[in-house]
Amino acid sequence: MLVLFETPAGFALFKVLDEGKLSKVEDLSKEFTTSDSARKVVKLKAFSKFENTSEALSAATLLIDSKPSKGLWKFLKAHCDGETLGVADSKLGNAIKEKLQIECVHNNVVMELMRGLRSQLTELISGLATQDLAPMSLGLSHSLSRYKLKFSPDKVDTMIVQAIGLLDDLDKELNTYAMRVREWYGWHFPELAKIVQDNILYAKAVKLMGDRVNAAKLDFSEILLEEVEAELKEAAMISMGTEVSDLDLENIKDLCSQVLSFSEYRAQLYDYLKSRMNTIAPNLTALVGELVGARLISHGGSLMNLAKQPGSTLQILGAEKALFRALKTKHATPKYGLIYHASLIGQAAAKHKGKIARSLASKASLAIRYDALGDGQDNTMGLENRVKLEARLRALEGKELGKSAGSAKGKPKIEAYDKDRKNGAGALITPAKVYNPSADAVLGCTENEEQKMSVDEPPSQTEVSERKKKKKKSAEAEDNGIVESEETGTKKEKKKKKHDAADGTEENVEVEKSKKKKRKHSDDDDESETADKKKEKKKKTEE
Repeated sequence: MLVLFETPAGFALFKVLDEGKLSKVEDLSKEFTTSDSARKVVKLKAFSKFENTSEALSAATLLIDSKPSKGLWKFLKAHCDGETLGVADSKLGNAIKEKLQIECVHNNVVMELMRGLRSQLTELISGLATQDLAPMSLGLSHSLSRYKLKFSPDKVDTMIVQAIGLLDDLDKELNTYAMRVREWYGWHFPELAKIVQDNILYAKAVKLMGDRVNAAKLDFSEILLEEVEAELKEAAMISMGTEVSDLDLENIKDLCSQVLSFSEYRAQLYDYLKSRMNTIAPNLTALVGELVGARLISHGGSLMNLAKQPGSTLQILGAEKALFRALKTKHATPKYGLIYHASLIGQAAAKHKGKIARSLASKASLAIRYDALGDGQDNTMGLENRVKLEARLRALEGKELGKSAGSAKGKPKIEAYDKDRKNGAGALITPAKVYNPSADAVLGCTENEEQKMSVDEPPSQTEVSERKKKKKKSAEAEDNGIVESEETGTKKEKKKKKHDAADGTEENVEVEKSKKKKRKHSDDDDESETADKKKEKKKKTEE
């Protein structure tokens, strides 16, 4: 049995001398405690040395992917004839078996043998010292890490982080110095602040002019426009400012020189940052610009850290304080952070900024990953995504126009189909329906008349008059019938009452007689009372 062992110096093949000791895996480590005991178990059969570092790097990268190199093919063909080969990778063993028809083994025994060989490697391979093996392994590991991570000195994003930080500091200092110049020189010439708005032009004008009295003699054509120059000279003649000594003017000029030097260095630093961004992150630069891309990298820490972030995180990067405040107070979360300053979001309307920010963040995350991990050095991907985002922005703006032309959802209203209406005209094919007043009468309508009334075609005038006559007759007949029915009803009621009175019981008759007697008795009493009252009245009158 043979064992294939990879070293930084080359490939080694060891012959197992006593295969009986391999049955006890637990005791196998004891056989490699010393070099003498290790030589009794294994023996070096062949060794293939790497010629240079590039060959070692290519072989190592192929072995990581479980693929043997060309040198390994030749080495195994020459020394493995009919032998079983122990390998550390099962996928590598399958590849060797398919290509060279060599039986390969990968189990716990082989792994324990590898561990023992690694501990006594310098003793088992003659000519390979420990002092030589350590730098070999270190150099190969460094080369392998550079190859796997695509490391390049041009891809160092630390320079971008430092440059954008310095650029922001310069902007702050430049604004502070410029405002100090305006405030200081404003005591002498306060009207100049309204005439010249730009800070750099203001500093150049102050440095050239000095005292405002000299403004009429100087030529400002290289600095200012003709109109601004004429206005400056007129204001200098009638200025309300105080007089300033020559020493004060010298210090003001020195401060103006500092402002101008800062502005020149700032322009130089911006050009440097632009070139570095186009080299390190060309696709991100094509999408969001140099300054926004550099601020994103600086906020993320590095380009690799930024590549690990999803698009949703990239969208709100820089607005963490607003995000956590919104989550705490249960309000709406921010829609954008540093990405808000990109030109694409600036072109969008206020109601579309959130959608464009989300789309731009997703495309920017893909561009960052391509810049960090891809092989290409061009910005074709970023330019293509920018064209797509611009088309998306135009589609959003056109969608609003479609909504105003149609219904609320942007679709035109569908009108009901009318067979009587001509195509493309407002007229009707059939005549318009006429109001039928006879349909208002309900009492005398028969089934046949109702069927006639339901017909869509309008009736003629003669038919309408005949129907009216019939309805009048039917109405009169109904009235006569109602009167006759009422008379017959009253007669029947009278007969019923007579019949009931005749058929009344004797008890009812006696009750009625007693009532009549009571009424007569009450009437007699009333008459007697009235007679007594009349007599009393006569007596009173006589007295």
